[in-house]
Formats: sequence, C-alpha cells, structure tokens
Amino acid sequence: MSEAYVECLVKQKQKFIWKFLKIFLIFLTVFFVVLSILTAMGIITFLLAVACGVGAYFENLFTDLEFEYLYLDKELTVDKVMAKSRRKRAGVYSLDRIEAMGPIKSYHLDNYKNRNNTKVLDYSVGEELQPDKRYVIYYEGGVKILFNPSEELVKAMRNASPRKIFAD
Repeated sequence: MSEAYVECLVKQKQKFIWKFLKIFLIFLTVFFVVLSILTAMGIITFLLAVACGVGAYFENLFTDLEFEYLYLDKELTVDKVMAKSRRKRAGVYSLDRIEAMGPIKSYHLDNYKNRNNTKVLDYSVGEELQPDKRYVIYYEGGVKILFNPSEELVKAMRNASPRKIFAD
C-alpha cells in the first residue's frame, strides 16, 4: 500500500476592520498609560490600559490565522495556527467519506451546489484571488469545506481517489 505525506500551510487574510481594531486598541493602551502617569486618577486609567492591552492581545491571537493541511494515508487533517504560537485541530476528514472535491467553480460540482442545510467550514485564505485556487470538499453529512490546497496535495489526494476528486 502506498502512503503519501503532503503538508501545506496557508495564511488567512485579515479583514480591514480587525486590523483597525488592533491598532485602535494599541493606541488606547498607550493613551491610558500616559494618562495614568500624568493624572491623579492613575489606578482607573491604568486598569483601562490593561483592559485595552488584553483586548489587543486576544484580538491578535484570534485574527492572525494560518491553516495547515496535512494529508497522510487517505486522511486530511486541518489545523488552525493562531498567531504562530498556538495550534488547534480544526478537523480530520477521511477520503473514503468525501462525496466530491474540486475547484470552487468546477462544473463537476454543479449537482452539489444547490443543497440546502449545508454547514460551511472555511479553511481558505478568506478571499477570492485571481485566479481562484480555492477548492471545495462536499463531505458526507452535509458539510461543505473550503480550502486552498497546493497542487502537490491535490495530486496526492487524486491518486488515492480519482473518481471523487477533480482537478479540472
């Protein structure tokens, strides 16, 4: 039995509102620290500075995301890497349970696009690039998974299950 091992790392693009919020919270932190030094109400403004600093830390932790796709022996594992310091398992998907996989605009997936009550899991870069390199997996149980695999990852998955996986 042939085993394939492929790894792929994709950074999710931050939205403008989250970048703005992080800069704003850092600005408020600095402002409240300076204000606590210069005024008599130092404790209250220092606590506000600490609260803004903690908010900026957690905002950065949860919006600076990377997704790591790991394909090993007919199993796709998706991990979420937060701020390059924490790792969380997002999901494990067996190739045997995949209904179909292909590029997001593939004609092979037309039969699956009109499904109701599908749960969408987005492990992609978060935006449509030109050309669009996102792929869709329709997993059993009504789950739609969006991700950005490398060509090597698609080739390894296609070799294991050529009738379910399309590369157009």
